[in-house]
Order: sequence, then structure tokens, then C-alpha cells
Amino acid sequence: MEALNLIEVLRRAGANVTVGSVEDTLQIVTRHHKFNLIADVMMEQAAKNGVRSDRHAVHASMSMMLAVYVQGGIPGAMKFTSTEELVALLKKQAEAGRNYGAICASPGYVLEPHGLLKGKKATSFPPVAYLLTDQSACEYRVVVDGNLITSKALGSATEFALAIVEKLFGREKAVSVAKELVFT
Repeated sequence: MEALNLIEVLRRAGANVTVGSVEDTLQIVTRHHKFNLIADVMMEQAAKNGVRSDRHAVHASMSMMLAVYVQGGIPGAMKFTSTEELVALLKKQAEAGRNYGAICASPGYVLEPHGLLKGKKATSFPPVAYLLTDQSACEYRVVVDGNLITSKALGSATEFALAIVEKLFGREKAVSVAKELVFT
């Protein structure tokens, strides 16, 4: 659901969103409630073509990665942390000072073990927040620290998506999309 929420909010903001998969096929079955999603590209293809990516969404933008965001869920986060192409994209983003982030269990299972939270404040799904070296921002639903955006879980997914919209398109666009969603 976090991926669907992010895709929807980004598209409402005008982002060109293409769905990609870290699975073995283009068919993505979300692990918790078995939602089916058909991806447009595989992660390997997305990484090769220089697009920006999150768990199930790959966002093309003028051949330059503007943002990489990883969705959550413990089973998904375990898969993502071992997906070399995704980890490499996240590291490139961080090193280049470009936007990246994660929601739910992924800050702890994906970003932290790969050194992507070093010197940054982040939040995470409460049962896995102990995985974060710096837990000082874990009380917050969404945390923006420079080019890093993290969020707790599905309940904060719309706030997470709107924080990304604000980072990519500005406050005015984020407020406009929030009003369209009747979120404000």
C-alpha cells in the first residue's frame, strides 16, 4: 500500500512514474495483503538506464536520478537490502547529495546497514526502530534531514509522499496535492 500511495501522490503532483520490480518477474505481489501490481521494468533495467527508483516505482526524469525511495514491510525490506542494484542506486544518491529515503522497516533494514543514515536523523517502523544507530527522531511520523526523507509506516505514507512532493516540486505543489486529496 505504501508503494501505491507514493505512486498516486507523485502522479498527482505531475511526476512521471514508471513501475519497476525487484522481484524475478514484472508481477509484484505485495507481501502482506497480496495486492497485485504489474511493473513496467525490472530493477536491473532501471538501474542500467539511470532512472530513480523505490521499492516498486521507478521514476524516469531526464536520465538523471532525482530521488530514490524504498518502501517498507519487513519481508520487503529484507529483499531490498540484498538487492545490489537498489542498494547501489541508494548509495549513488547519497554520495551525490540527491534525494533518497525509506518508509516503515526499510530505514532500519536497508538504509542503516549500508551506512546511508550516517550523520542523519531518521524514523522507522516502531518495532524495528532499535536497528537505527540514532533513534532520537523515531517519535516523528516523517523526518526530513537534508536529502533524506524517512517515515514510520503505512499510517504516515501520505505524509511521506507529500514530503517527497515538497522536496521535488516545492511547498506550493505539495499543498495543492494535499488539498486535492482532502488531506488538509
